[in-house]
Amino acid sequence: MDLLVRVKEVKGHCPVYKVGDNFQLKDGYRLVTQIPLCMHSLASLLPHYNALRVSHPVEWGLAGKDDKTKGYVQCLDPFAYTDGGTVVFEISKIEGSEQPQNLCLSVSEAKTSSSIRK
Repeated sequence: MDLLVRVKEVKGHCPVYKVGDNFQLKDGYRLVTQIPLCMHSLASLLPHYNALRVSHPVEWGLAGKDDKTKGYVQCLDPFAYTDGGTVVFEISKIEGSEQPQNLCLSVSEAKTSSSIRK
């Protein structure tokens, strides 16, 4: 499943992003974008993007308060101390993109699978 990453909020001054900017993660490894990307922001996405392709944000503690289908991560810039900006990203699955097959089990599937084996 492909992901859409959208800038939800900017706190402070970010020299790269503005609210509404977006890019896509396709096939689990391709960044597709029409805008410049900040390396600091990618660091906050890297630990989560593959898990979000095959499972739900709520399983990883990343789900939104109102919409559990969207995940949220924040840029690593400590803007209050750097006079920079930190960005909150909203991550959602792109409808119509193909679900990856045989990659891994989600957290709930792994729990179910391990309880069946007992």
